[in-house]
Amino acid sequence: MRGEVLHYDEDQGFGFITGADGNRYTFRREDLRRQTAMARGTRVEFQPGGGQARDVFSITAQAADPANDAGANAAAAQAGNAPAARAAQAQPFGRSSGPAEPTDLWGYFWRGLTGNYFNFAGRARRKEYWGYCLFWAIALLAIIGIGIFTDVEMGNLDSAEMPAVTVGLFGVFLLATFLPGLGMIVRRLHDIGLPGWLCLVMLIPTIGGLIILVFALIPTQARENQWGPVPAGVRV
Repeated sequence: MRGEVLHYDEDQGFGFITGADGNRYTFRREDLRRQTAMARGTRVEFQPGGGQARDVFSITAQAADPANDAGANAAAAQAGNAPAARAAQAQPFGRSSGPAEPTDLWGYFWRGLTGNYFNFAGRARRKEYWGYCLFWAIALLAIIGIGIFTDVEMGNLDSAEMPAVTVGLFGVFLLATFLPGLGMIVRRLHDIGLPGWLCLVMLIPTIGGLIILVFALIPTQARENQWGPVPAGVRV
């Protein structure tokens, strides 16, 4: 996959890439195929996997060959496709080849269940976290409602039997959304400049959930930190 370097810290040997699919990937010095400069905006190719980029190498020098660009544009113009050639020349790499990052509540929720399902890297702004929580709660209520209705129709609630359908759907939903929910908490902690392992405070009886709630209410750090740049949609 192709992408563009968002940030790379030479001292820590750690950086971020935005891929052609619109997702962000982390990479480390040992993931570089060749030890070359990775300035912001460098075009690269890499192997994506689990939110990380491997076998990263720069293609900026190849992609920026003016002779090749001029030849391609001339050929397109001769073929009667000059507008398309001008658009291709003016279009920056990595910004339109993939879907734009969502900034609406439903978009954040859906992306959390799809593209960010196993993502524990990067940052999640406050709106993204609460958008995910909102639609997660709505989905949970819908699942419970379907389960209760089914149990009523089956007569499970008219006897001493356990409402098996409701309990089963509830358990499956919690298992299916555990990883994306945990990843959302970790990325929210990253967004306020805290390490993701602090999510373990949830295990503290009674107050663990309250501590996470306080963390979730803290505004985004309006600057780039070690976990990535400021999330899309945040006014700096």
